[in-house]
Amino acid sequence: MKIAIAGGGAAGMMCAATIVEEHPEVEVFLVEKNPSLGKKVIISGGGRCNVTTGIDDLKLVLTKYPRGSKFLQSAMHTFSPTQVYTWFENHGVTLKCEEDNRVFPVSNDGHDIVGVFEDIFKDSKINLLFKHNMKNIVKEKNKFVISFAEQKDLVVDRVIMALGGQAYRQTGSTGDGYDILEQLGHHITDLAPSLNSFLTQEKWPKELSGLSFEKAVIKVKGQKKYQFTGPFLFTHTGVSGPAVFALSSLIAFEKYDRQSPLQILVDVLPDLSLENVLVTLQKLREENLQKTFKNVLHRLLPMSLSEIVCGNLGISLDKKNVEMSKKDLQKVTEYIKNLPLKIIGRGAGDEFVTAGGVDTREVDPKTMESKICSGLYFAGEILDVDGFTGGFNLQASWATGKVAGLGIFG
Repeated sequence: MKIAIAGGGAAGMMCAATIVEEHPEVEVFLVEKNPSLGKKVIISGGGRCNVTTGIDDLKLVLTKYPRGSKFLQSAMHTFSPTQVYTWFENHGVTLKCEEDNRVFPVSNDGHDIVGVFEDIFKDSKINLLFKHNMKNIVKEKNKFVISFAEQKDLVVDRVIMALGGQAYRQTGSTGDGYDILEQLGHHITDLAPSLNSFLTQEKWPKELSGLSFEKAVIKVKGQKKYQFTGPFLFTHTGVSGPAVFALSSLIAFEKYDRQSPLQILVDVLPDLSLENVLVTLQKLREENLQKTFKNVLHRLLPMSLSEIVCGNLGISLDKKNVEMSKKDLQKVTEYIKNLPLKIIGRGAGDEFVTAGGVDTREVDPKTMESKICSGLYFAGEILDVDGFTGGFNLQASWATGKVAGLGIFG
């Protein structure tokens, strides 16, 4: 049997490794447009490679996928985060789980993860076809004919599409496979970037650039379903951090730009109710009547943010507590519990992924085989599956790659 795997990223590498380790007699062709494997894997997590998540409760893990969670159930049981962790350690890479449940190689070097696959392939008969730019795939009877931009055609019995999405175009993830798959009868859902930071219309976040909060609630005004709690950061162009990345994933298909901004609200004191904040401010005011209000507010917020809040509300930085009315305190309380920002664009994120892809209703979740074109399989980000930041996207790629590699042989 001859098998072609299109894409040498996380899903394609895991798929190929599974086949050559389980069925060394099979002829495998791993097709990659870059001159080397795993380019996106190496740069993920800032070059440290967030391999998977340390969460072992699969029900909880599946809640981290805004799209594709139900589809992933079978794959996650076949190759769970715990099994992924064990697999890499058994292949010579020592991993560590950090406090936020992100799993990295102890070396903090993504090259070590890709090196695992390079070692496996070095000792196998796999054909690594680098710098091969796929043009088309045609099914003729029970065979697939793959044509390339410059090289001669390749004829195989099975094809696994693991070409990735449109994120990180500089690594080769340019969505090449979508057109090919549509010609084979598949439907591609709407596509959008995900896991990005937000650019804001307001300029004041720039003055707070680098200020972070371990926990903040960020939500879209008037949309209860669009809300996330987690670490949050001000940047020189807007806001960022895991909570922002997660919210960007939830609103991946919402339209917003300079002409039509989207209003978000940020609560940097999520563990205090509005009433608690008001009572605290009133108490602090009474105890410090001759001190400036900004110094009282500083008991709750960093001074830089306290000054911004006062400025945005028209409160003089020299204004004393004795001059602050109850109505003033109420206004401040409501403002800091719902810091308003208008987002006008998407900025860089930790791991940019593509929301959308091959409609998962057209794929068997237990084997990753197409329900439309027999002998065609899928793995990774080319599917309409994406997760929050924290190792969930690589986990989905390892799991679907493993299942596709096993699925070909029933």
